[in-house]
Amino acid sequence: MSAESTGSTEAPTRTSSRFLVVALCCLTIVVDGYDLIVYGTVVPTLVDGSAGWTLTAPEAGRIGAYALVGMLIGAMVIGTITDVVGRRRIMLGCIAWFSAAMALAAAAPAVELFAAARFVAGLGLGGVVPTAIALTVEFAHPRHRSTTNAVMFSGYSIGGIAAALVAIMVIPSLGWRAMFWIGAVLGALLLPVAWRLLPESPNYLRARGRDAEARALAARFGLELEEPATPAGKAGAGTALKRLFAPSLVLGTLLFWLGTGVGLLLVYGLNTWLAQIMREAGYPLGSALAFLLVLNLGAIIGTPLLGAVADRIGSKSVTIAMFLVAALCIFLLSIPLPTPLLLTLVGIAGACTIGTTILVNAYTAAFYPVDMRATGLGWALGVGRLGAILGPLYGGFVLSSGWGVEANFYAFAVPALIGAVAMLFIPTTTRESRTQTG
Repeated sequence: MSAESTGSTEAPTRTSSRFLVVALCCLTIVVDGYDLIVYGTVVPTLVDGSAGWTLTAPEAGRIGAYALVGMLIGAMVIGTITDVVGRRRIMLGCIAWFSAAMALAAAAPAVELFAAARFVAGLGLGGVVPTAIALTVEFAHPRHRSTTNAVMFSGYSIGGIAAALVAIMVIPSLGWRAMFWIGAVLGALLLPVAWRLLPESPNYLRARGRDAEARALAARFGLELEEPATPAGKAGAGTALKRLFAPSLVLGTLLFWLGTGVGLLLVYGLNTWLAQIMREAGYPLGSALAFLLVLNLGAIIGTPLLGAVADRIGSKSVTIAMFLVAALCIFLLSIPLPTPLLLTLVGIAGACTIGTTILVNAYTAAFYPVDMRATGLGWALGVGRLGAILGPLYGGFVLSSGWGVEANFYAFAVPALIGAVAMLFIPTTTRESRTQTG
């Protein structure tokens, strides 16, 4: 069994091995979250001219969108390739890719090169997400997959919060470029650790016909191998892509695209506009920003708890309920209520929008056969990224429509209802049934 397949030649205990793989995925998502959110921390500097460039707000917005477009392409293309070349290689390649792109952004002498670097970074940032989820779901205990994925993906929020805190200290003294150098250094430090310790997916090895390696690696980590849906060594990128639209999968594929899309629309739309909506509702800036903070804190606290519920009673029921609760909480924000109650509703909405999107990812992974899991995730996240791009535009349109403050809340409650309907009609697979009863 080669080091390329296992990462490390030592054999730790099964419990620590599983935890180590999930921890490495979480650390990767922390760096991913930092690298994506870091742009928002430097926008004020880029717009006010102190960076040496003269960016207008629309120009800064377009550059911000480049990373999201890159993530869309990266999630679909790299997610598909992952099922062909292996999880380990893609994780390592994406870490190296977006770290180099961060360094390029830090050193960019002109706006055009900086914008190109943000697009290139997005390719790696988008590609690493479906791979990290696929590895986490595989190495998690079968009865705790949603919980484990929720905890792992909390790294994204941790990375975003870290970017904001670091910016407060770094930008005034070292300038905006230092923020991108820090991101590049974080990736550079993570890469050799992942190279040494991150194993390959045993189920990927089995799907490629490397059965002896797969069994040895599965025994080392205490994993149960899953049966691939295609003969060993026969699965290719084109094959996996076609199978997304097989009769038994096509309905689920389209509904997961829709559910992921509306979930990301809610996440990016609310994170972009909630503070401004609350200001128009009469709250001062400090209080309005507090609503935005509570939205994200609610997700960090609530998502793992709801993930545990999903592991116990099933992802379908929980994601439907979470979308419905999100719709109700957002609707109730349109009614004049005491501020503590409004903050509570916002916190629940955060858990049931940001958190629902994370749990839908785990649900997607459980829906597809193991040998096309990253392909299914990559395309759901890629197509869903259209919702992320649309969210800020959608919120801005409603906010400027003149329909009144209440319409801003109604506008975000409707997509949550659509998400609930999408989850309702996803067919139940035998794989999910076995997971719930195993």
